[in-house]
Amino acid sequence: MKLNLKRPLAFFDLETTGVNVGADRIVEIAILKAMPDGSELIKTMRINPEMPIPLYASLIHGIYDEHIANEPIFKEVATELADFIGDADLAGYNSNRFDIPVLLEEFLRAGVDFDMSDRKFVDVQNIFHQMEQRTLRAAYKFYCNKDIINAHSAEADITATYQVLLAQIERYKDIDFEDKQGNISRPVQNDVEALHAFTNMNKPVDFAGRMVYNENDEETFNFGKHKGKTVEQVFDIEPSYYAWMKQGDFPLYTKKKLEEIWTRWNKKKEQLKLERQQQAEANRPKNPQPVKVQQNPAKPQHQQPKKEKPAAELTNDMLEQLKMKFGK
Repeated sequence: MKLNLKRPLAFFDLETTGVNVGADRIVEIAILKAMPDGSELIKTMRINPEMPIPLYASLIHGIYDEHIANEPIFKEVATELADFIGDADLAGYNSNRFDIPVLLEEFLRAGVDFDMSDRKFVDVQNIFHQMEQRTLRAAYKFYCNKDIINAHSAEADITATYQVLLAQIERYKDIDFEDKQGNISRPVQNDVEALHAFTNMNKPVDFAGRMVYNENDEETFNFGKHKGKTVEQVFDIEPSYYAWMKQGDFPLYTKKKLEEIWTRWNKKKEQLKLERQQQAEANRPKNPQPVKVQQNPAKPQHQQPKKEKPAAELTNDMLEQLKMKFGK
């Protein structure tokens, strides 16, 4: 059977130093790139994690410190891996919850912007768990009637995962599935978009599951005291929650998505502030009446002094009259 692909689908599996998405590192990566023409490309690489491998992890995947002492660190091969994956959609076993978040952390540490915005994600484990509830070993036995040779080897695991998906599509293509709301569909189809929708039912924002999309496609916290509230609602009532998460022990990709929401929220606030200012300007009268300033009452003008008539010219007659009056 051949997958019906519009673009490549990259199956990948990681062996790591542990299961802490934010702290543990990759020690081996294997990628099987299924091409639309039916061909397959495989790349397997061991990585020096720049930290000791705990014994419990080595006992599981068989990789010890001495096996990776001379291998390249992730930063040295990050661009090569990103180029090999290219624009492919991603697939794996439990990949949505573990492999993809861990890979994104490594790319971010290496300074490689591995764009996830237009990719589809097919988690084979989600199909299996929702349809049969088993492990990868059991899935391989159940669907393919085979035993995994060299289990917990990254390349053996991705090969088994690839073959399990092919068998799942063949087995469930005509099988009805009833979800928790009672809706019946046939979700397991030979179509990456349909498989993406079925294996991403929780609609994670950051893959680590700290934030998920609600029924209105709004980013919502999925943990802690604000579980169930949208991220923007929490920013409205407790903006310091953003700083707490940015400084906390959260995966880098979770912080990256949180910062994107924070930036968008701040732009909305600035836009709302601008709109209110513009509305206030629009509500002001366009031609305000001039304010009349009351004039001080006019002070009474001072009367001009009357001009005295000039003295009459003294004549001889006037002298004679004065002499007669005063007897001189």
